[in-house]
Amino acid sequence: MSKLEDDDWLYTISSKRKLIDFNFQEIWNYRDLLVLFVKRDVVTVYKQTILGPLWYLIQPLFTALTFTLIFNKVANIETGTVPPFLFNLAGVSIWNYFNTCLTSTSDTFTTNSAIFGKVYFPRVIVPLSIIISNLLKFGIQLFIFITFYVFYKFSGAAINLDSTVIFFPVLVVLMGMMGLGLGMIISSLVTKYRDLKFLVSFGVQLLMYVSAVMYPLALIKEEMPKVSWIVEYNPLAYIIETARYMLLGTGTFSWFGIIYTVIVTIIVFLLGIIIFNRTEKTFIDTV
Repeated sequence: MSKLEDDDWLYTISSKRKLIDFNFQEIWNYRDLLVLFVKRDVVTVYKQTILGPLWYLIQPLFTALTFTLIFNKVANIETGTVPPFLFNLAGVSIWNYFNTCLTSTSDTFTTNSAIFGKVYFPRVIVPLSIIISNLLKFGIQLFIFITFYVFYKFSGAAINLDSTVIFFPVLVVLMGMMGLGLGMIISSLVTKYRDLKFLVSFGVQLLMYVSAVMYPLALIKEEMPKVSWIVEYNPLAYIIETARYMLLGTGTFSWFGIIYTVIVTIIVFLLGIIIFNRTEKTFIDTV
């Protein structure tokens, strides 16, 4: 019996992988599975809850209201001509997309170990489906923001969309890539160091406070110049600041900040793919 060459097979599954391997063709071939995972993420999360998808609305509204009461009313943080609630709602809505992407992908291997151990498919489909399904949640929260934006606009608030708002989807893509990259890195580390998953939620909360979610970026530079570098070197802060500049016409637009954010996001994303691919080969022995 003659030896079969690789070309005689439709797919060749091997532990040998490239350093950076994000096979778009293979992902496209499994697009039906990707759609199924997206539907699973959307439907099952709130399937047995009383309020269901309304949690998508309640969480950002109550968070923005809490930030308004604490940071704007008690701490007297000024938001210029922009209503404080709308200012906070914009920051919270954008931050929530990154937050859910990161926390949901950070335990990919441990959560799906039963599926991974039984059948082959591109493992990256699972975290990728989470990023896509969270776009639906983000769309709902963005709709709520638009509703309040129209309300405040007709109430006479000095808010205006900047012409750069057409590039807002780019910021969303950057947020998704950053969340996906960090999530893949953490999920790979969790296979060996289980206690990391307990630190993720705590670490994300701390990260929110240094990402300019509830205050203008210029304020931290003015009030705390010695430690403002912590925020200035945080690419998420530039994304949120730029998003508010586009949506509300407040804050600053920095080309340095955008270029810096793009570079850091690409590095984190590629590093996430490398670590994820390496962990994919042996994770089943440690999970």
